[in-house]
Amino acid sequence: MAALLTPAQAPGLPHQLQLPISRSAGNGALAEVRHGLGSRPPRGALVLHSRDWPLTLPELRALQQLLEGVGLTLERVEGSRAETLVAAAAMGLATGLRSEPDVEAGGEADRPAAALTIHQGTLRSGDHLQAEGSVLLLGDVNPGARISAVGDVRVWGRLRGVAHAGCRGDGSARIVALQLRPLQLRIAAAVARGPEDQPPAGFTEEAVLEGGAIAIRPAEPTWPLSG
Repeated sequence: MAALLTPAQAPGLPHQLQLPISRSAGNGALAEVRHGLGSRPPRGALVLHSRDWPLTLPELRALQQLLEGVGLTLERVEGSRAETLVAAAAMGLATGLRSEPDVEAGGEADRPAAALTIHQGTLRSGDHLQAEGSVLLLGDVNPGARISAVGDVRVWGRLRGVAHAGCRGDGSARIVALQLRPLQLRIAAAVARGPEDQPPAGFTEEAVLEGGAIAIRPAEPTWPLSG
């Protein structure tokens, strides 16, 4: 099943392009979209529904070029994979988190994905970014800045300010950063100072709650929507 292009329902609205739920053997997203566009696609703005496809930055750029070649302008990407939304945000595109039905169970997933806020840009002294779900910051958190979330705090950059994950009491929340050297860490009600030594080269770090205390350890450089 190829990607499905749905023309805009009214002037001024974007067209909708959905990647298939199931993937054809050997076909990537580019091949699925090329087949789904057909011979004479409409022109104008377009929203890509990436579903559960993990699309990298090069793949999204290739899709954008393909769409531009037929007169379609990619403006927004909606899906359920954090890495896809991160890549889209890095391209300056609007993003939206959408949970997918549990196909194998034949119905909706038992627990919908928590809201993910993606913020692009560095937080400077005096700034405070707060999210109702989890937050992913594409930038640094400078000393004097604060970032907090009901769920996870994830920083694609240096965390040197104050971070509070699980700010409404979720002890399973975590704080992840490419460089984790904050002035203060908070997970639920636990508080700790950040480490003073230099981070290990090449490692992403995370702070988690273990036995009521905050522990810092190496982390995989991936960005799942849930722990």
